[in-house]
Amino acid sequence: MNEAKEHKPLRSVLWLLTVGHGLTHWYPATFYLLLPLIGMELGLSLSYSQIGLAMTCQFIAGALANVPGGMLVDTVGKKGGLLALSLFWVGFPYLIIGLSNTYWMLLVCISLVGVGNNLWHPAAIQTLAHRFPERKGLALSVHSMGGNVGDALAPLAIGALLVTFTWREIVVMNVVPGVFMGCLILLYLGTLRFGAGNQASGTAAEGQSVGEYVRGLRKLFSNRTLIMLSVSSAFRSLTQNTLLTFLSLFLAYEMHYSPLWVGAGMFVLHAAGLAGLPIAGHLSDTMGRRRIIMTSMAMTAVVLSVMAFTGPSQAIIPLIAFLGLFLYAILPVMQAMLLDATPKKMGGTSIGMLFGMQSAGSSVGPIIGGMLADLYGLPATFHFLAMSIVLAGLFIFFVPTLSAVGKGCTEKADAIP
Repeated sequence: MNEAKEHKPLRSVLWLLTVGHGLTHWYPATFYLLLPLIGMELGLSLSYSQIGLAMTCQFIAGALANVPGGMLVDTVGKKGGLLALSLFWVGFPYLIIGLSNTYWMLLVCISLVGVGNNLWHPAAIQTLAHRFPERKGLALSVHSMGGNVGDALAPLAIGALLVTFTWREIVVMNVVPGVFMGCLILLYLGTLRFGAGNQASGTAAEGQSVGEYVRGLRKLFSNRTLIMLSVSSAFRSLTQNTLLTFLSLFLAYEMHYSPLWVGAGMFVLHAAGLAGLPIAGHLSDTMGRRRIIMTSMAMTAVVLSVMAFTGPSQAIIPLIAFLGLFLYAILPVMQAMLLDATPKKMGGTSIGMLFGMQSAGSSVGPIIGGMLADLYGLPATFHFLAMSIVLAGLFIFFVPTLSAVGKGCTEKADAIP
């Protein structure tokens, strides 16, 4: 009985963070679907490059914010306020977008989203890894499932709402769930501590001293696993976020789908990813992280190549489903692999570095993809994405091999150079 009471708060934290993570993805997924409409209204429909630049600004801002955000997570013990702030910061700029009429304001607001969105991950991922040390692959996959649910449901719901409402009305209404969830997280998690302390009771130390942090930071900079995983993650994120930017445009402009069917296509991508996440997380805890990552990357490259060669085709929806199944399985396993190899008290900073590199990779992807699409057509962008995920796999090949997985990896993590 006591054991059940002890684990119930852990499950509550997992599901609350999972739902919150879903909302941090709901807002960007909404924006991807609205991009064609915003582009047409602002006179950008003839230039893929200008649309790509908007997403590039978001990822540049995220890259600049990730490492300071990770440092903040590792030096501040209470994370509830940071998580609530992140949700507000992600949702509020979209309200401003709905009230603006200029391209430059669009760039400013989407950059602010990049800052808020990337504050969430170091706090949430570090918390879950500390509280589920033996099953972190599965716990982080469940957390990622929340993101995929947000990614999947947002385009479907917004596509249906566009039948009745304008895109400006939708972004205003869209602020409400973020504010509500932010308040809920603040109320429930604001009094809990999320450092490296007693996982069973939910108590922990209130961060760490500056001296301790500086010593830990020096070790991180010489951690080969962190470096290789971060570079690989940059190419993986470039692939994913460039795909999200241009897949909706491909379905709208090349396949001539209505907003409802564009939303359905994006739903298929994320729903398939949702199905693959817990499987990949469980297998990574039992079979090893590297094998799952490299297999998923290889299959992603194959599907992207097929999409590039076939172009507009009736097979596009099955291909999108296969793509989502493998592409989204990669990230939580990479996160677990990274936390296996870094000290617990530096988890926020290591995740911040990982997401900083991801944002850096994502920042160049949309603008390159837009230029390729303008010059050679949208299929050229898919060729580019197939090559980028292959490069991501090459860096995984050079990640040092841990002597065990799951709990064993965690115990040996600090000794990895």
